[in-house]
Amino acid sequence: MMPTFPYATDTSAEAFEVQLECLRRMSPQERIRRTCAMSQRVKQMAFEAIQRRHPELSENEVRIKFIELTYGATLAAEVSVRLKERSIGRHG
Repeated sequence: MMPTFPYATDTSAEAFEVQLECLRRMSPQERIRRTCAMSQRVKQMAFEAIQRRHPELSENEVRIKFIELTYGATLAAEVSVRLKERSIGRHG
């Protein structure tokens, strides 16, 4: 019996079963490795999307924008202040 998805998917029931079987055959370490790799790729895609929308932002500003969008403005502002303090400490 196939699970009901609460969201739209372009994966057929047959393809989903194959994907599940592949996951079941992987070792826990391989699942973790693949999950981390996918997570890193999604994060990179988010950075690239922010850069496309805001080409005027520096690399650090893109990171701050990512933090703002992901974790909220309060944390982003605090990280921004800390980065500026570190930068001043190194150069001042």
